Amino acid sequence: MKANGKTGDYRQRTSKMAWIFVTPAVILLSVFTIFPMIASLIMGFWDVDIFLAGAKFIGFGNFKEALRDDRFLNSIWVTIKFTLIEVPTQMLTGLLLAALITRNSISNKLFRGIYFMPIICSATAVGIMWRMFLNSQIGLFTHFLEQFGLRNLNFLNSTTLTFYVIVFMSVWKTFGISTIILVSAMQNVSADLYEAADLDGCSKVKQFFAITLPLIKPTVVFVLMTRLIGSLQVFDLIFTTTGGGPNFTTESMVTYIYTRAFSTSTRLGYASALSEFLFALILVITVILYGKMYMKENT
Repeated sequence: MKANGKTGDYRQRTSKMAWIFVTPAVILLSVFTIFPMIASLIMGFWDVDIFLAGAKFIGFGNFKEALRDDRFLNSIWVTIKFTLIEVPTQMLTGLLLAALITRNSISNKLFRGIYFMPIICSATAVGIMWRMFLNSQIGLFTHFLEQFGLRNLNFLNSTTLTFYVIVFMSVWKTFGISTIILVSAMQNVSADLYEAADLDGCSKVKQFFAITLPLIKPTVVFVLMTRLIGSLQVFDLIFTTTGGGPNFTTESMVTYIYTRAFSTSTRLGYASALSEFLFALILVITVILYGKMYMKENT
């Protein structure tokens, strides 16, 4: 009985200490994530501006208006198109580079650090840097191309080219984190499997597809899910480089939501309703991917 009493006291003390350490994170998560999500959902049913003045309950009026908003529908298409191009490009880039720098040589460690550097940089700073670099008048890259006779290239004000420039910027900014995560997963694959494959005369390419890729599949799915969520919420690079232009060809859902809430009409209620569409899109994609991964793990 005494032992049980001591064990019970120890568990209670441990539980109290755990709550002490967890409480700050719970408070931050509640204040900056949970409460804003609930408030956004509630405001989506109201016609209210950014100053919360003259609020009027309109039910599903904002949601119905969103389905007739051509600019919002265009932002959905831009976001989906961006995701369909950016995510596969980044995944393939990350897998290729991870396979090349898996070994712990000095040069590979140096490359990992170089690839990871854009991640620690502010997206705003990266956007401003690329905007200056690609400026049609004073940009270093455009000046370099002019030496080869390629003049009048406006990378950030072209209805056909600018979108793909934004995709490139996003891949350049974030491929490092995907690469490092995949490198870590590849390093955990047993070396014995590769030695056995070498004895059987299996090439490096075949080893990658037959051994490496199947064993790091959970990590690949994790990276895919995080990149999908990140791509669907793209905002910083677009806001600091093009602002959604030219002619709304680079205006993502988040960029348009920001514009409706804080820039032009300051319709906070309508912007909140738009954000619920984005939340639903991310939720559906995440659930589908997680469900497929869970089903495969249990079959």
